[in-house]
Amino acid sequence: MAINQKVFKTRAITAVVFVAVMLCGLLVNEWTFSLLFFIIHWGCWSEFDPLIKKIIPAYGEADLRITSLPRLIGSGFLIYCIPHQYSIYNVAIDFIGILIMVVGTIKFLSLWIRAGAMRPLLLKVALLGLLYISLSWGLMIHLRFCYFLTYPLGWVVALTLVGAVWINDTMQYIVGSLIGKTPFSKISPNKTLEGTIGGSLLCIAVVTAIGYYFVAPDMIWMFLIVSATAAVIGTLGDLVESKFKRLAGVKDSGHFMPGHGGFLDRFDSLILATPFVVLIMTFAFGLR
Repeated sequence: MAINQKVFKTRAITAVVFVAVMLCGLLVNEWTFSLLFFIIHWGCWSEFDPLIKKIIPAYGEADLRITSLPRLIGSGFLIYCIPHQYSIYNVAIDFIGILIMVVGTIKFLSLWIRAGAMRPLLLKVALLGLLYISLSWGLMIHLRFCYFLTYPLGWVVALTLVGAVWINDTMQYIVGSLIGKTPFSKISPNKTLEGTIGGSLLCIAVVTAIGYYFVAPDMIWMFLIVSATAAVIGTLGDLVESKFKRLAGVKDSGHFMPGHGGFLDRFDSLILATPFVVLIMTFAFGLR
C-alpha cells in the first residue's frame, strides 16, 4: 500500500506541475506559446530517434551528425511558422527559420551523399520525423497566429484543440473504466470500444457546450468541428504512437514525466490531430 501511495503522490505532483507549465505556456502570450511547443518539439524528437533505433537497429549505427540534423531542420520550420512581422534586431523571425532550414538541409545532404547503403533508411526516417513531429508543432504555432472569422482568434482555435484532446483522453478513460468491456484494438489493449465511443461523444458535447455558453455562441461550428476532429484523429494518434512503442518493445516513449511517460506519450493525440484541424479549418472557414 505504501508503494501505491508513493506512486500516486508522484503522479499527482507531476500532473500538477505539468498542467501549471502548460497553462502558463498556452495563456501568457504568443512567445510563451511558441517556446512551449518548441520545447515539446525537441522533446518528441529526443524520444523518436531512440524508438526508431530500437525498431530498426541498423539506424542506430548511423552517424549521429546526420541523425541529429532533421530535428534542427524541423526547429527551423517552427521558427518559420512565426509571422514575418515579428523580428529580432530588425531581422524577420521567419527569415531566421528559413536560414536554419536551408543550412540544415545542405549539411544533411552533404553527409547523406557519403552515407552509402544507409541513404534510403536515413532519408525515410528524416522524412517520417519531419512529417510526424515537426509539421504538427509548426502548424500549431502557425494556428496560434491565425485569423479566424476576420479576427486574430487562432489562439482560441488552438486552445480549443488542446483542451479537446485532454477532455477526450479523460472521458475515454472514465467511460472505459466504468463500462468498458469490448477491446478496441490489439495495438492498445487497454482501450475499449465503449470507452472510445462514449468518451469521444462526451468530449464533443462538453467542448461544444463550453464554447457555446461560456466563450462565443457564434463560433459553435468551430467548437464542434475541432472537438470532433480531436476525438477521432486524436484517438488514431494514440494508436499510432502505441504501435511505435509495441514495435520498439517499450512501455513508455520516455520518462520526462515520472509516472506518466514521455513527450510522445503525453502529446501523441495532439500530434496527429493538429494538421487535420488546420486543414479542415482552412477549407471550412478560410483560416489564415
